[in-house]
Amino acid sequence: MVCLGNICRSPLAEGIMQEKINQKKLSWEVDSSGTGAYHSGELPDPRSIKVAKSHNIDITNQRARQFQSQDLDNFDLILTMDASNYQNVKRLATSKEQEEKIHLIMNFASPGMNQIVPDPYYGNDGFENVYEMLDEACECIVEQFS
Repeated sequence: MVCLGNICRSPLAEGIMQEKINQKKLSWEVDSSGTGAYHSGELPDPRSIKVAKSHNIDITNQRARQFQSQDLDNFDLILTMDASNYQNVKRLATSKEQEEKIHLIMNFASPGMNQIVPDPYYGNDGFENVYEMLDEACECIVEQFS
């Protein structure tokens, strides 16, 4: 799960997916990161923590980290939140195999629409909407791959 700073969208996506993995008893590993290192080592944004908690998901064990090129080898899917994240990660790919792992997460819920997950950082009202979008996408991913 990849966004810009790894404190708002991707921690929510990681938490949502981890909850679904636990519920379905899947042997998957999920992680999140940001294309920038602005918040490395920090907790998720308090608003992300709050909206996750309102859905009985605890994301306070997460710490922000920057996406690394080795993530392209270590993970089967690289799910980005918007076109900028997608392009930034794609620039790090060194093979067609790596490039094929990179997707906009919402294309699993709305194939081919290239819908982005809006960054709620500069407002207070977008976190629940982001949660709902990511929950839908994660459910589609679980259905497709489990």
